[in-house]
Amino acid sequence: MKGRKKSGLWTKDFSIITVGSMVSMFGNQMAIFAVSLFALDYSNNTFLYGTMVFLYTLPQILMPFVAGPLLDWFSRRRTIYMLDFLSAVLFVVLALSIWMGWFSMPFLLGVVFVIGAINSFYMVAFNSFYPMLIPEGNYEKAYSVSSTIDMVSYTMVPLATALYKLFWILPILLLNAGSFVIAAIFETRISDVESALEIREKPSYSFRKYIEDSKEGFRYTFREKGLFLITLYFMLNAVAGGASYVVTLPWFRNTYVNGEVAFMTVWGFMIVGRIVAAFINYKWRLKKEWKYRISVICLIAASLFEAFYLLTGLWIMRLSCFFIGLSLGIAYNIRTSTTQAYVPNDMKGRYNGVYLISNTTGLLIGQITGGAVAIAVSTEKTLMIYLLSLVAAAVVILIGGRKYVKQVFNRET
Repeated sequence: MKGRKKSGLWTKDFSIITVGSMVSMFGNQMAIFAVSLFALDYSNNTFLYGTMVFLYTLPQILMPFVAGPLLDWFSRRRTIYMLDFLSAVLFVVLALSIWMGWFSMPFLLGVVFVIGAINSFYMVAFNSFYPMLIPEGNYEKAYSVSSTIDMVSYTMVPLATALYKLFWILPILLLNAGSFVIAAIFETRISDVESALEIREKPSYSFRKYIEDSKEGFRYTFREKGLFLITLYFMLNAVAGGASYVVTLPWFRNTYVNGEVAFMTVWGFMIVGRIVAAFINYKWRLKKEWKYRISVICLIAASLFEAFYLLTGLWIMRLSCFFIGLSLGIAYNIRTSTTQAYVPNDMKGRYNGVYLISNTTGLLIGQITGGAVAIAVSTEKTLMIYLLSLVAAAVVILIGGRKYVKQVFNRET
């Protein structure tokens, strides 16, 4: 970061990466959901649908391990736009297979796995490259913009449902392919900031070097005690989130008439809360000495709200989800902006790979165990078990290790 002049956030490079990520993210949200609807209609088989979801998620554990070391050695900028071009080709091939009649479920499962792998590789590249395009002193604003785009992209799900019912799957796949091409063209116009930071392709790179770099990502995370404690906590946070995700929708369907609608309206307030948090983070800069304390308070508050919200009525649930979204939005912005500012550029790929692996592992553990626990006890008690355990984890890890966590959180970004 040395030598970079302070300036406003909206430089040419930051504007391009923002527009590119927004276009591809919105198109991808529509396409992936439409593909899941198509798979259910085509197969009428819940097991095959579950297999498709699993195959899409599986690369999120494997690919960050593969991607991290490579992206600390080769061009992240080139990787991002090449993966977007590749995604466009993949969705065109899927559309052609359906249109020409040689589509099959095994083919779809294979395509979904490849899409999941590309997305996972892309996320490591994007998360490692994005901080390089943020002008000094603008990390909090930049990640509030990224968070807003992420949250707004979820509105593509009902739009995808409507488009699927009106026009079927083919126009959505082609629209998504077009969005990836547009995003990739934008991304080719980003400056080669990596060369300026002495991150270049090196012909001497070898498999032995790759394995050593892979190990170094884990060694670095364990060695930096603050980063390790933060990564560990957010893995446990993902466990609780995975359990909540699995058990809440069935609970709404069994409890309310039109339970899916009730679920969407309740959790829609969480999205609103995240967007408000992003606005706050964009508009006001936190003093660095406040960041650790505010983050811990927000994380504990969000867990307590989620632990008990199913015991209340619908409007209290909506208000609770608003405060969950608000609290998590503020805490996640602090976590993302400070860790990315803390980790050196030549280690970002490996650290982000380790973080994504741990986060996805936690999510899958929560999804698997949450359903099992809900069978043994009620859904309400299941949430209490996971979320109150998460409160205890925050006390032990974040408060108990505050000496190290503060070194990461309490910094200018």
